[in-house]
Amino acid sequence: MDETWDLWIPDVGATGLSFARTVVDGTAARDRVLVHAAPPKLEVTVRGEDGAVVATGTDLQRGAPGPMTYLVRSGDQVRLEDGWPTDGDLGRLVILPGGETGVLVQWWHADDKSEWRWQVEFTNHV
Repeated sequence: MDETWDLWIPDVGATGLSFARTVVDGTAARDRVLVHAAPPKLEVTVRGEDGAVVATGTDLQRGAPGPMTYLVRSGDQVRLEDGWPTDGDLGRLVILPGGETGVLVQWWHADDKSEWRWQVEFTNHV
């Protein structure tokens, strides 16, 4: 079942600004997705194929710098977790600014987190 993930920056302008909106296979999203270059604060709405809201997260705030952020879904709630991907995250969906979404296929970072290298695979089917 497809889901629409709508990520919103609430503190920009009068009413906020879209950070990313993407449609993904809900089974691929599982219980968490990665977000690349997430802003300091986000609001998230996940909708099912019928447009009904299935999960939300409000006032989600990053607490640590880094290139990736996790959005973790538990039931109808979404929370944000700071962190750096591990080998266990290979195959996880990555949402990029603007809404393009791919699959993390490779990740490496220096022990001091001063640099990182990653690969994302993008596919499409009609």
